[in-house]
Amino acid sequence: MANRCQFVEDHQRRYGVKRLCRAVGLALSTFSYWRWAVPLRAARHTADAELAARIRTVHRASDGTYGIPRTTAELRENGEVVNHKRVARVMKAIELAGLRLRRRHRTTVPDLAAAKAADLVGRDFSATEVNTKYVGDITYLPLSGGTFRYLATVIDLAPRRPAGWAIADHMRADLVIDALHAAERTCGNLASAIFHSDHGARYCSRAFADACRQAGVIQSMSAVGSSADNALAESFNATCRRETLQGRRTRDTEREAHLDLFRRLHRYNWQDSMFHDYRPFQPSGPRCGV
Repeated sequence: MANRCQFVEDHQRRYGVKRLCRAVGLALSTFSYWRWAVPLRAARHTADAELAARIRTVHRASDGTYGIPRTTAELRENGEVVNHKRVARVMKAIELAGLRLRRRHRTTVPDLAAAKAADLVGRDFSATEVNTKYVGDITYLPLSGGTFRYLATVIDLAPRRPAGWAIADHMRADLVIDALHAAERTCGNLASAIFHSDHGARYCSRAFADACRQAGVIQSMSAVGSSADNALAESFNATCRRETLQGRRTRDTEREAHLDLFRRLHRYNWQDSMFHDYRPFQPSGPRCGV
């Protein structure tokens, strides 16, 4: 319809509006309304152009990883009153899109013989105070040559930020113990805090149980085969993996993977959270950071 209205507008002086409307099958009232709405469309176009500039800024700050939901959330956090459908329309018009997950590499290998802790979280991924409830999980960072580096995270549920993390070329219990120790160094102590994880062999190991006992941590575990019971940690790690890869299948070197991971966690701690009164952790130790 817009094209027919524009055609009538462009040729009305030569042929007349009524004649052109009959020729193109357009109601005269429709053309009149279209002409009346020209200033409104111009204002909308200007507003969309301004929104597109702000969307580009958010998208660039996320290293090109944010899709429609997170771009909308970031704009709203910055005071923008915007609907996700409008963000979707503008992002499509300027050809911007977030990253999508690729094929998964299995990191949860259950130990059926190991003792399991009770689920003390019950899918309630919230906390009223910092340093009271944590979740953790393991993900992978693929390198060229078919090798992997494995990332273990410890996330505080009050500010929903990483309190500690560790990266290594293996998935032994040392990996999750190092992540727990990193969180302990960040927060001072973890006494009486709940740490919730899946039922993978590393989290069920005696070594990790001893580390939790020494730190005063109360273990909690999800049910077997239920990813929703540890959804927040799995979602964080999946997003972290996707955004550090930035659409590529692998990273070329281990150092590159470490640097991209550090940048991602730094941006998440300082930019991606609504909470600014929580001190983000600083990586230390041989397996933490670069």
